[in-house]
Amino acid sequence: MKANIHPESTETKFVCACGNEIIAKSTLKADTMPIDTCNMCHPFYTGKQSTGTRKGQVDKFNKKYGFDKETA
Repeated sequence: MKANIHPESTETKFVCACGNEIIAKSTLKADTMPIDTCNMCHPFYTGKQSTGTRKGQVDKFNKKYGFDKETA
């Protein structure tokens, strides 16, 4: 491995907008770094994320192509 080519990493405190603090290694020169979201407040991890509903798409398709009528 070559010497003196890798950046120096230090412990940095990442502070989320919700107040959660995460300490991790980083190549940033700052002691603290503000971030917008973390795993405590991001909608994907909290379960509050809404997936795009495709409600009525199947019914719309069936109506368009005449599959909504019963076949005798």
